[in-house]
Amino acid sequence: MIALPALSALLAATLSLELVGVNAHGPHAHAHVAHKRQLAAASSGSASVAAPTTSATSALAATSAAATVSTAASAGTTSAAPASGPATTAAAGSAIGTGSYSVPPLESISVGMPSGAIPTLTTTYTPGASPTYLSGAPPLPTKFAFSSADWPELDKIPPTDTDQVKQWMKELDGHDIPDITPTQDGSCAGDAAAAAQAQERGWWTCGGYTSGNDIVSCPDKMTWGVSFDDGPAPYSSQRRKKLLQYLDDKDISATFFVVGSRVISYPDILIAEYMAGHEIAVHTWSHHPLTAMTNEQIVAELGWTRHAIQTVLGVTPTFMRAPFGDIDNRVRAISNAMGMRPIIWTTGPGGPFDTNDWHVPAGSVTAQEQYSIFQGLLGNATLMDTGFIVLEHDLFEITVDLAVGYTLDAALNHKPAFNLESIGQCLSLNAGDLYAETATTNVSTVNVTSSGTNSSSAAATGGSGSSGAAPRTAVSVSALVGVGAVLLASLL
Repeated sequence: MIALPALSALLAATLSLELVGVNAHGPHAHAHVAHKRQLAAASSGSASVAAPTTSATSALAATSAAATVSTAASAGTTSAAPASGPATTAAAGSAIGTGSYSVPPLESISVGMPSGAIPTLTTTYTPGASPTYLSGAPPLPTKFAFSSADWPELDKIPPTDTDQVKQWMKELDGHDIPDITPTQDGSCAGDAAAAAQAQERGWWTCGGYTSGNDIVSCPDKMTWGVSFDDGPAPYSSQRRKKLLQYLDDKDISATFFVVGSRVISYPDILIAEYMAGHEIAVHTWSHHPLTAMTNEQIVAELGWTRHAIQTVLGVTPTFMRAPFGDIDNRVRAISNAMGMRPIIWTTGPGGPFDTNDWHVPAGSVTAQEQYSIFQGLLGNATLMDTGFIVLEHDLFEITVDLAVGYTLDAALNHKPAFNLESIGQCLSLNAGDLYAETATTNVSTVNVTSSGTNSSSAAATGGSGSSGAAPRTAVSVSALVGVGAVLLASLL
């Protein structure tokens, strides 16, 4: 098995954005950057992201984790077996996924598929504009201009000896941060000693342990908490009818967990997501396993991402999601001390509510297999007494095509019907509570009834329980081979 950090480093090094020496917001910059992120061997498009006017990728390591589940502390592997019963989903066929959203037939979605033109934004925003849905929100800041001197290296764990990190470390003063030794690499197989202490550590990766402060589901039955990880990225754009356009057409709000390195690479896309009414949350700077880091490194990862979002949007998120779901009581305590409450995707009777979209660009499953697994999850959802939070990704064309053409459509056409909402909406939070500048409630202490937790604010820095998950912890060699093929194709 391949350790997650090794894979993360390999992919981040190969796919890191080359903003140094390139005008990151010039007419060809986004095409230059996105070219290295194409999944197919075909050449990339040349469209650029429009500058803000009123007219209008942490790499594959940022895919949520492993192609094969392997744990040292929890028994078995997780899979989603279709549930029997009256629940139905839309059948996959050649007529599904085509049409106005330019999504290929399911059988054509694969690593080797020709790339479509890179979408661009059709609606952009001037500095000084404010979101109409968010009362009291500060106006959009001055247009972001990238300077390498102002930011850590993209997709790398930031240094901890800077004045910024030293200042952010003070936010931990007065908080009980558990004295837990960092794991070797964030995986069960990579650290047997830590895995044996998984329950004591409250380690989600090994055994699915959660605290009463983790958000792990939507309270109301048949409610789907829509979330996307690892962006912002070009295939979220509205032009050519991709993700943002689809969500707008279907009147769906989503929660975007964004990587700091992507935020400063695609600021206009982040602005478009935020101004359209979607929720923005933190997903770290470099997308490496947080349990393997020191306290200072965790603070740097969260702090720089928070700072990037605030620089681009003018608001500071109050929620976060750990890459790979790799969180323990130490990471929880640091996150909460910094004003960011953890959110994890739901584990239900058939396994985690992970669409497995990341399997397809990794080459470990076909799109048809991914969709079949996903249909089983939807069937299992009807057996739950609560709603659920679903993991999807908006980093690559393949994962966006699967969302726009298949998974979201399946949810909308499901019988009985699902109610698709952003996570903040499904928790009945005020829109302002998603950001420190507009919050009227401390989201780190508000009680939210959520499956697998005890709704106790006291658990924010310590206590944990098991959700019964067997989370993903390592990548199989076969998946790595698929990833390698993607990398070679993207560099041609």
